[in-house]
Amino acid sequence: MQRILSPLAGALLAASAVLPAIAADSAGKPAEMQSETVATYTIPEANQAVGVDAKYFYAIDNRIIAKYDKATQKLVKTFERPKGGAVKHFDSASVVDGKLYVAHSNYPEWPMTSSLEIFDADTLEHLDSHSFGIQIGSLTWVDKGPDGAWYAGFANYNRVFGKSPFAYGNKYNTQVVRFDEEWRPVEAWTFPEAIVETFDDMSNSGGSWGPDGNLYISGHDEPEAYVMQLPEFGSVLEWKATVPLGSRGQGIAWDRSTDDTIYAIVRGKGDEANKVTVNRVMLDGREKKAEAGAADAPATTASTTN
Repeated sequence: MQRILSPLAGALLAASAVLPAIAADSAGKPAEMQSETVATYTIPEANQAVGVDAKYFYAIDNRIIAKYDKATQKLVKTFERPKGGAVKHFDSASVVDGKLYVAHSNYPEWPMTSSLEIFDADTLEHLDSHSFGIQIGSLTWVDKGPDGAWYAGFANYNRVFGKSPFAYGNKYNTQVVRFDEEWRPVEAWTFPEAIVETFDDMSNSGGSWGPDGNLYISGHDEPEAYVMQLPEFGSVLEWKATVPLGSRGQGIAWDRSTDDTIYAIVRGKGDEANKVTVNRVMLDGREKKAEAGAADAPATTASTTN
């Protein structure tokens, strides 16, 4: 029997098949894409994720949003709430139609609760909040798909916190959910086991729809993103390709003022500073052409102070 796709699913499947350069090979093995890190900025607040629009990027920490000028890497505005208040754990962010949509949860508290926090991207004024309550995991990212629908990642973890003897949700329960205009869940998908294994005992941290109509997702630590498509059959997303990034997992964001650039972060370890990275992805399959010695040259780095 022929499967009848919903208009939304059909549109996404059609869009994601545009570029053969990122199609899996004949054996179904995910393709290996190319990218290059073209800039690296020292940004103290880049601890969870980064959002981006045409002129600014937005570094995200647990209770902080810091808006920076892309051209100068100068701090423009900051939104911050104190520890112990209503803001618990910001995660990934996306900018859509002048609004900054930030995933929020009570991670690592139990039971898991999540909300979507909406800000004016210009002023960082808090505009609205939508609570998902006790959900199917911790909300880690939200983005608008090429079909006009909202998609979100709900993470579960194998890490054990506090006095609980149990895993924080079990990472295999991690899902991507599509919502209607009233934020009611319409459809949901899980990840292939091979991708879940890359999460170690953590989970899916970031998600952003690319200019090719594919969903790019990231884990908690690995320096790469995974190119996903909606499946023709069943409930498991199809893993089409992997793209290396200058990152350590966490939240990612496509810069939609370009057609080839992903922003990512490097969470510092020990005395190392947090960083935002700018990564150019070779979407059309072009070989990366670097001048002699360029591979050994350091990325552009700009220090910023608050």
